[in-house]
Amino acid sequence: QVQLVESGGGLVQPGGSLRLSCVASGFPFSLFTMSWYRQAPGKERELVARITNSGGGTNYGDIVKGRFTISRDNAKKTVILQMSSLKPDDTAVYYCHVEALNSWGQGTQVTVSS
Repeated sequence: QVQLVESGGGLVQPGGSLRLSCVASGFPFSLFTMSWYRQAPGKERELVARITNSGGGTNYGDIVKGRFTISRDNAKKTVILQMSSLKPDDTAVYYCHVEALNSWGQGTQVTVSS
């Protein structure tokens, strides 16, 4: 079955950086567009970034443009979200998602606080 396992979350100070990873299994990873979403308490889940199957195309939510970078390694079945210049408003649970299969990871908590 499809499995998405996120890691790399934690507590970071404003202005800091974090690198999230999502390891996928159970489907032909290199054929699918992958995404990162996030959900803050009391808010709807929102798109953070998306990357096409080859990695040649990316798009980002307006709130993270210029600060976050999505990438993937198809050989390792991994999608990465590199986050920098983090703000308290970036505090949320971050989820890995494969839209075509409607599958989600369990999420990883990111907390930005001094």
